[in-house]
Amino acid sequence: MVLVLKRGVVMTNLLKRLALPGLVLCAGAGIYLALQATKPVPEEKGAELRGTAVFVTPAVAEVAQLTVETQGNVRPRFSAELVAQVSGRVVSVSPEFIEGGRFLPEEPLLSIEDTDFVLALDEAKARLAGAQVELEQALADADVARKQLAGQSNPSPLALKKPQVAQARASLKAAEAALSLAQTNLERTRLSLPFAGRIASTEVDLGQFVTAGTRVGTAFGTDRVEVRLPMTDSQLAALGVPIGFSAGDSEDGFPVDFSARVAGETHHWTGWVRRLDAFIDPTTRTVFATAEVDKPYDAGGAASDMPLAIGLFVDARIAGRMVEDAIRIPAAGLRAGDQVYVLNKEGRLEIRDASVVYLNSEGAILEDGVLAGEMIVTSAIRNAIPGMKLELISDSEEQPVGDESFLGQKG
Repeated sequence: MVLVLKRGVVMTNLLKRLALPGLVLCAGAGIYLALQATKPVPEEKGAELRGTAVFVTPAVAEVAQLTVETQGNVRPRFSAELVAQVSGRVVSVSPEFIEGGRFLPEEPLLSIEDTDFVLALDEAKARLAGAQVELEQALADADVARKQLAGQSNPSPLALKKPQVAQARASLKAAEAALSLAQTNLERTRLSLPFAGRIASTEVDLGQFVTAGTRVGTAFGTDRVEVRLPMTDSQLAALGVPIGFSAGDSEDGFPVDFSARVAGETHHWTGWVRRLDAFIDPTTRTVFATAEVDKPYDAGGAASDMPLAIGLFVDARIAGRMVEDAIRIPAAGLRAGDQVYVLNKEGRLEIRDASVVYLNSEGAILEDGVLAGEMIVTSAIRNAIPGMKLELISDSEEQPVGDESFLGQKG
């Protein structure tokens, strides 16, 4: 009896131990369910996806004048070596016969001793006078012979003094040629040039003996200078003229603004592109244009005016052809392959192919592909995909378009 009671107590205690964890789990589950049933329901909101932030600039419709930017060196239109044509001692030198000295057309720069040449001229004159007398004598003798032989049939030319007359005529021509040469040699004792210019270098001085063919100096003309300007194929297209173009006498060509920094200041000069080479340079694959500037050393005559000096390296801006109904966009808006990124009205990206007329560092001129007023994306977009969402950056942060003078006048 006692054994049975002990077994009952043990079983009761075992059941209590097994039931307690289950009750705890049930209670916890009930509490969780109660909390879930009574918690407030959050307000549902649509998910917002931010687009890629970009800068944009509106495309502008206008009548554009294309501008070509290039560079080149100033060179003289005329240059010459001063070479002695006769031998002798230098007896006089012009005060301007120095490096940088200026001279006028036919102004004597130096003189060679002319004593021998004056004597040679006098001798030639005397020979000419003698030849004239000999011819007159031969003509008189021939006239007498003709009269004396008037009754004879077929008199010989020698009897008629014809060879003597021919010899006298030839002697006269030789004497005239000798006189002309003597006069020329005398004139050659004074060295001058047929254009106004400056002396670049001198190699002789007063009292020095020179021989015919000796170089005594170099000079260049200052009435006009030239600038050789290399042009790429696209730059040539901006002018709208063929290779080998040459402006006629009644045409000025294309206006050019030259600029260079000299003595700490930027100076400007105006010139004209007058012609294009008729061939492509095999080394650079470019075509060279030749621009001319008149009176480069006489810019107003003021002491402060800077001449367009020979050898100066200048920047050039050539005003090219006009393009009607052109669309202008900043250079940053043109992508590889002549593509343009456009922000449409829905805030999405459109990638378009454009027809580019001209491009330089300041902007691009398009014929089609973009309409006036459309927003051109000018900032970089990584992995651009048509239709991707874009977000416009504030106008206060908008990138500048660039210098509008690149395109000339607006329509």
